[in-house]
Amino acid sequence: MKDILSEIIAHKQIEIAQQKQAVSIEHLQKTVDAMMQEEADAQPTDRVQHRSMKRALATSASGIIAEFKRRSPSKGWIKQEAQAHLIPPAYEAAGAAALSILTDEMFFSGTLRDIRTARPLVNLPILRKDFIIDEYQLMQARIVGADAVLLIAACLTPDRCHELTLQAHELGLEVLLELHTPSEFSHICKETDMIGINNRNLGSFVTHVENSFRIAEQLKETIVQINFETAPVLVSESGISSSETIRELRSTRFQGFLIGETFMRTENPGNALKELIGEVSAFNS
Repeated sequence: MKDILSEIIAHKQIEIAQQKQAVSIEHLQKTVDAMMQEEADAQPTDRVQHRSMKRALATSASGIIAEFKRRSPSKGWIKQEAQAHLIPPAYEAAGAAALSILTDEMFFSGTLRDIRTARPLVNLPILRKDFIIDEYQLMQARIVGADAVLLIAACLTPDRCHELTLQAHELGLEVLLELHTPSEFSHICKETDMIGINNRNLGSFVTHVENSFRIAEQLKETIVQINFETAPVLVSESGISSSETIRELRSTRFQGFLIGETFMRTENPGNALKELIGEVSAFNS
């Protein structure tokens, strides 16, 4: 079976090396430093709002992270004509708790410009969803206006994952750590903000939502043993398409639900989200 993740990471390493040739990491660092200094010097009324994805999920009635996604390496085009100035604002209007925006270009036809486009149009936390393996990508995320980044355990060693988590925090970014199996629990550190269970196998890209239920109890036992200041929010990712599934996941203490393809395959993703939130609200009432 073809391992899609290995192919993606191999290309990502080449891509980042090329980007560093075009724009040095020193240049990115200066840009980030200037941004952060400007924010620190701003008057209280003019300061950039800190958007916490963790807090947004913990306090949301639906907990839905609505994803902007054009293509999948396993299924091809989902919505080729998708526009970042239209769909993210529609998601916010429909009641999303947070946004996920794919920025991988080669395999998902995303771009950092999608976050830059959406950022001034929405007030929700934005997750940069990509295959992050280098601090360079964290700086890019900060510059374009992301509030959180995805770190995928399958792409990183535990030590590297911890290092990138601390670097993200230094930049003011939260971290959603994505796990697939209990063997990856060693990637969790006390600084982890959110833990996602991906129901999609990153080798084959086959999705089974049962994965979240299967490892939830063992994950919660592991979390109890770690000295968190505040416990991480649990997120179930991929393969979710019904309010019933969300209700069942909530009963096992998941508070976030990352959903993309279910919405993006429809003519109007915002309306599809609004309908699902309506069903979730009916369960909660």
